[in-house]
Amino acid sequence: MSFITKEEIFKIARMAHITLTEQEMIKMQSHVEAVLSYAARVQDIAKDVDVVMQKNSNVERDDVVHKTDCETILAQAPEREGNYFVVPSIIENN
Repeated sequence: MSFITKEEIFKIARMAHITLTEQEMIKMQSHVEAVLSYAARVQDIAKDVDVVMQKNSNVERDDVVHKTDCETILAQAPEREGNYFVVPSIIENN
């Protein structure tokens, strides 16, 4: 089953401002057909799945406090002031 023609590959190459030899054109056609075939297979499999996808759902969990020695963490900071990291200011005060 042919998903894409040489003419379509040529048109895509022209739009991308790349030049392909005849040999590269055949190779590219093969690669694009493999990708399209894979995408078609994924779509077929997705049709058989009855799982309802929930997008943008928040997961709630309890906050857990872990006791750590702040000196161990602050020792890795490139710059510190007392028990705080020094970071560049990103908000301008007007």
